[in-house]
Amino acid sequence: MKKLIFLLAIVLSSCSSTKDITSEKNSINQLLDNWHEAAANANFDDYFDAMAEESIFIGTDATENWNKTDFMAFAKPYFDKGKAWHFTPLERNIYFSKDGKTAWFDELLNTQMKICRGSGTLEKINNKWKIKHYVLSMTIPNETTNEIIKIKAPIEDALIKKLQMK
Repeated sequence: MKKLIFLLAIVLSSCSSTKDITSEKNSINQLLDNWHEAAANANFDDYFDAMAEESIFIGTDATENWNKTDFMAFAKPYFDKGKAWHFTPLERNIYFSKDGKTAWFDELLNTQMKICRGSGTLEKINNKWKIKHYVLSMTIPNETTNEIIKIKAPIEDALIKKLQMK
């Protein structure tokens, strides 16, 4: 009888854990979908409220590495014009730390730049998920890499030189 109760407790706790993870994934999916939608609708407050105060946004250009305040200053003119950017998720994977307080994700996005990859980390702050770190990358098909390198080399060679002098 004790073995049966023990086995039942294990089964019930694993079901609860699966429900919790599903619920947390749904919350994160909703947060990220709303975040992308806020940009598409140029809703500045909703967009930046989804980000933690000490968050980082890394854009597609090598010089785009912003804390939240700097990113807000960069993005404000786009939002003020009523047109920021429009990213539609194509797929998303979400993972959790063992303690359930940190999550990380990767996503493929349909954008004006064609397919981009977003990845980031989230932290549960005051029982709400907040974006702590987000990286947006343009994808480059392997067969076009050499052509792309030729295009970006003059710009990035100058940046490499500048960064090496620091």
